[in-house]
Amino acid sequence: MTTVQEPVRSRIESSPLYNPDLAPASAERRHWGTYNYAALWVSMSVNILTYMLAASLIQGGMNWKQAVATVFLGNTIMLVPMLLNSHPGARYGIPFPVLARASFGVLGANVAAVLRALVACGWFGIQTWIGGEAISTLIAVLAPSWANFPYSTSICFLAFWFINLAVILKGIEYIRFLEGISAPILLAAGLVLLGWAYHAAGGFGPMLSAPSRFANFADFLKFLVPALNATVGFWATVSLNIPDFTRFARSQRQQVIGQALALPTTMTLYSLIGILVTSATVVIYGTAIWDPVQLLSRFHSPVAVVISLVAILLATLNVNIGANVVSPANDFSNLWPKKISFRTGGVITCFMGIVLMPWKLLGSYKTFIFGWLGGYAAFLGPVAGIMICDYFVVRRRVLLVDDLYLRDSAYEYSHGFNGAALVALGAGAGTALVGLVAPSLRTLYDYSWFVGFAVAFGTYYALMKMRASGHSAIEEA
Repeated sequence: MTTVQEPVRSRIESSPLYNPDLAPASAERRHWGTYNYAALWVSMSVNILTYMLAASLIQGGMNWKQAVATVFLGNTIMLVPMLLNSHPGARYGIPFPVLARASFGVLGANVAAVLRALVACGWFGIQTWIGGEAISTLIAVLAPSWANFPYSTSICFLAFWFINLAVILKGIEYIRFLEGISAPILLAAGLVLLGWAYHAAGGFGPMLSAPSRFANFADFLKFLVPALNATVGFWATVSLNIPDFTRFARSQRQQVIGQALALPTTMTLYSLIGILVTSATVVIYGTAIWDPVQLLSRFHSPVAVVISLVAILLATLNVNIGANVVSPANDFSNLWPKKISFRTGGVITCFMGIVLMPWKLLGSYKTFIFGWLGGYAAFLGPVAGIMICDYFVVRRRVLLVDDLYLRDSAYEYSHGFNGAALVALGAGAGTALVGLVAPSLRTLYDYSWFVGFAVAFGTYYALMKMRASGHSAIEEA
């Protein structure tokens, strides 16, 4: 990265678009290697929602082979935009909201950042609700009368919310400490559930014998399309803000190898645990139970329940902070860099997690897959399409880093907003959402991430090409 001259540095640091949290990562901070990125994906992939995503495919009617293939295919597809958006972060050391200024404008980037942040707030609320459920179930095991209290889960949700808030206020170093212990704990809990399922169902034979419940291929396809879209949408959030992490990479090669090795494999392997255990519940209980906390509540051994739920609680706390707070904290900071720090942004995330009512998002597997995952993918797909088109096609990987922090610069566009990006975002999201109101076009919504990405990519390229042609004509005149 080029050295910034002192007068320019002084101007940047006094700019309203700058604060230390959003500044390009210095050489001293770029120490993440292949192992760090592999470990990052292991720690983020081994979580309750990975289990629940996979389990929901079984509850929706897939057999174990179909579910595993869907998860692997979806995460392999998502790896492509993940690595494309990783490149500018590793090359220039800038976080996601600053990168978005190149395509959306220095102020328009807030549109993309807030969209990403709101989705992260929703995920934060979902993870916190799961943690609250775990606490409530744990108390009910120790004091059975607790289960009859009408607001038991809500009280535990708020208690776990305060725990998350306390960790955020402790700062980023405390978060890094938790990341080191989360994946092994949750992996152990998953293996305990798998061992129980193997014993209770009578071995892998019965567990893997549960057939697909689709009458024909057409019925299977109706579920596969939105399920694949949901699997892609699962990490659509991080595929945008991955520069928040790759800005600390020692090299492009190391961040690419680390992510390529860990993302699809870890997601698929941990999903396999959820798939096998949920398949076993069909054999054991006659119905698919996709929520591991609800499954644990059926256990008869208090010791096993307590150990498993404490493991889930600790791991959920870490994954929630690492995956759902780091990005929105930066995004909210981007709204008002001089007043909103990373820590303040994290506090805002906590409160928004309650406002988005996670208990409704987890109401059923249909709400989770078709409503939540498919719905926000309609907005995040277009943002990814615009940013990737801008960086690789329009700018050919060349950014003026200083200008990303200054008004009246190369990325000012019209009063800080790039109309081409906003139109492309509206076109991509609007096309995908048409499927919600027009039954004959439902496929557009079922493929919301893909449709939104493609339409926004094409629209943005066309508008930026027209803009460049107009400027050339003016200069010639």
